[in-house]
Amino acid sequence: MTTASSPEKYEEGEIRDSKQRNGLQLPVLFVSLPQRIWTTRRPAINTRHIKAPYSDTQDWGISPTVGLAFVNLDTTQGILCQISDSQTFVRTIQKLSVLCPSAILIPNTSINPKSKLVSILEQHHEQLNCEILLADRKYWAEQSGMEYIQHLAPPRDVDSLTIAVGDNYYAVCSFAAVVKHIEVGMNLIVPHSTMRIRYESSEGSMMIDTATIRSLELIQNLHNPKSRECLFGLLNRTATPMGSRLLRSNVLQPLTNSEELKVRFDALDELSTKEDMFFATQAALKGQLDADKILTNLIITPKEQTLQTTEQAVNNILALKQFVSSVAPLHEALAGCHKGILPDIKKCLHPRIVSPVLELIDGSINRDTIWAGKPVDLRNQRTYAVKAGVNGLLDVARTTFREAGQDAFDHMQSLATEHNLGLEFQFDTPRQHYFRLPLSELDERQLPPVFINIFRKRKWLEFQTLELIKLNQKIRDSATEILLMSDKTVQTLILEVHGYVPDLFRISEAIAMLDMLCAFANLVTTYDYTRPSINETLALRTARHPVKEQIQLTKFIANDIYATQTRRFQIVTGCNMSGKSTYIRTVALLVIMAQIGCFVPCSFATFPIIRQLMARVSTDDFIEANVSTFSAEMRETAYILNNIDKHSLVVIDELGRGTSTRDGMAIALAIAESLVSSRALVWFATHFRDLATIMSDRTGVTSMHLSVDMSHKDTIKMLYRVTEGVEREEHYGLKLAKVLPFPPGVIDKAEQVAAVLDERAKRNKKASLAVVHARRRKLILSLREQLRQALQGNMNDVVLRDWLKAMQDDFVIQMVRIDEEARAANEVEEVEEGVEDGDVADSLHMRGALPDERSRSPAARESLAGSAMCSEPSMLFDD
Repeated sequence: MTTASSPEKYEEGEIRDSKQRNGLQLPVLFVSLPQRIWTTRRPAINTRHIKAPYSDTQDWGISPTVGLAFVNLDTTQGILCQISDSQTFVRTIQKLSVLCPSAILIPNTSINPKSKLVSILEQHHEQLNCEILLADRKYWAEQSGMEYIQHLAPPRDVDSLTIAVGDNYYAVCSFAAVVKHIEVGMNLIVPHSTMRIRYESSEGSMMIDTATIRSLELIQNLHNPKSRECLFGLLNRTATPMGSRLLRSNVLQPLTNSEELKVRFDALDELSTKEDMFFATQAALKGQLDADKILTNLIITPKEQTLQTTEQAVNNILALKQFVSSVAPLHEALAGCHKGILPDIKKCLHPRIVSPVLELIDGSINRDTIWAGKPVDLRNQRTYAVKAGVNGLLDVARTTFREAGQDAFDHMQSLATEHNLGLEFQFDTPRQHYFRLPLSELDERQLPPVFINIFRKRKWLEFQTLELIKLNQKIRDSATEILLMSDKTVQTLILEVHGYVPDLFRISEAIAMLDMLCAFANLVTTYDYTRPSINETLALRTARHPVKEQIQLTKFIANDIYATQTRRFQIVTGCNMSGKSTYIRTVALLVIMAQIGCFVPCSFATFPIIRQLMARVSTDDFIEANVSTFSAEMRETAYILNNIDKHSLVVIDELGRGTSTRDGMAIALAIAESLVSSRALVWFATHFRDLATIMSDRTGVTSMHLSVDMSHKDTIKMLYRVTEGVEREEHYGLKLAKVLPFPPGVIDKAEQVAAVLDERAKRNKKASLAVVHARRRKLILSLREQLRQALQGNMNDVVLRDWLKAMQDDFVIQMVRIDEEARAANEVEEVEEGVEDGDVADSLHMRGALPDERSRSPAARESLAGSAMCSEPSMLFDD
């Protein structure tokens, strides 16, 4: 193996055969470097801008995103992955360690200057045991990557892959590079539609596709991109740029490790209950600079030094001094912490870690010199940053700078006295010093001719004089001379600090985590949020939509949510504007909040670990793809069906609205059947009321509906309350139509037709043995689930006994009701059509051959549950 310790050891455009490690053939892996990441002012899932690392040192390296493309030529398999990582690239290294590559391909522009990711790859070369190869930067092209996906993937997978990769720009670019290298560098051809390609989320985090991110408004409000009315906007009460970036990364990649979540919950519990610690931490976080950006600017510098880079170097040292000085107050604020991740954060923020850096800075930089926000103050701080006595000429230049500045101020006072004007002394970087005067002071007078470069700005006049321009030039020359003489000392100091950068990055990550937890604590102490627990059941009491509850003027109506494997597919019906969409979105948002370590808006909460969240709730057209609403929703639904598993949570809203009623119903029913079989947790909001009726007897299916009040004539009042059961046919449309000026008799005729159709629908309902069997099976499985949860609970003997007795009574009543409804329906069917051949059991009941439940004794009724379980013993154990 060749180590990648210097640029000369990298090989350009050449790759050896896959090597053997421990007897296993290893895949060839290719990685693209992190690119510039836009701030939240730019759409979060539309990062279309790319820069070489050395061309934008101001922004590159902040909250890096890494695109990965893995290709195994022995198995013709490709894996695409995009990771929102930290400054230490923990997730990237972990992903590489899992897949054990034999080679890593990187752009040749990442070597000179060497990027941080390349440096970290070198540090882990023994762990990774792979070669680093170079390729031309132009190979990383998004359009080529999408074309390769469409060309190499099997046709049935192309649509799903297109949705999965979506706006994952860097992953697509990486795939373009690996395929191009295979074709050009290795002189190999991959046949059409022969490569198995899939998109994988990073390990340990929930997979959320870009369509779901957009439709659930996780990062950005759909109607107003600048609005904070989204999940990220609600949670983002951070005080530092690092904390904000970490929060955004967590919202897009929630955790799936229950132990990590528990330590976050413990830390948040302590922060939200200890007021002194909370307020002290908030105060210590206030005014924190962007540590990631400071450290990145220190280690990544352009090859050619200019006056601007010299100024920036001094600025970086001053910013670094403020950053390391702020660590001690944070450590003191956490003095009494004992729970969760807080002790680890406190350990990372120990002052002894930064004390060597402070000593290095104090050895060359004046103690009184600090970071300043205003341009004139920052220039003065730069000028006096390096300690006096290092260079005699430096002291002379500072004297000249100080005298020229005093002369400029004296010049202003002289003019103010001579012309009786209330002049103000101002500064900006382009003009240097200038004068400012309120327009109200002039009255009808004109400015004296000595003033030039006059500029009107609102209620102010801004201007200079020839003498001031000369003094500005003298001040500028002195400042430049001071900078150039200070540069050697500053550059030496920066090189000495380089050795402590890894520790400083870890401190930055600790501050980011602490800031995010403080933001959560701020939220949960302001509103009535509850700590969730992690187990196999999803149960929420009085759950509220986290965003809408904040913006809604009236009181938000809370609802209970409950899902297990016996209630895994929940059909939600209701009239328009009854709250179906809000209800199902609430489930998804609260799952995300719980899996990033935040408390949730409800009075009680338990969650299972969800590894994949998918939503089909948007009805917007895909304008770029030029497809209709129906095609768009079918493509998204196909992606869900191809990727869903038992660890997924899916919310689907109004599927099938883009086509005819009959076709939409058929498609919705087929998709619902497939989703039930997946064993995922699904909330399925639909306007097809018959879907709930048809699916009601399927195991795992539960019907819910949003209640409305129709007791008042010609009005409908939305209650926004979720009620269990199939929605009754209330003829909402007829109710609303009565308000409109229809001709006489039209509404009456419509009501007559509706009544006839209702009666016909009731007569057509059948209760076959298969349906009765399914309903009984569903009831027994529900009993099993309740008993299992009681076994895992902590009720005392008295409460448990009463609960079991009530549960038994309820079970017997429901079982009798099933038999009675089946018998009544079959009696009507016999009168109209005669007894069918398959209804032998029902016929025997009617003839008296089998005992009637209504004639059973109370003791016999109470034993019905036991007989039902004995008749189908496998139901309690096999679902």
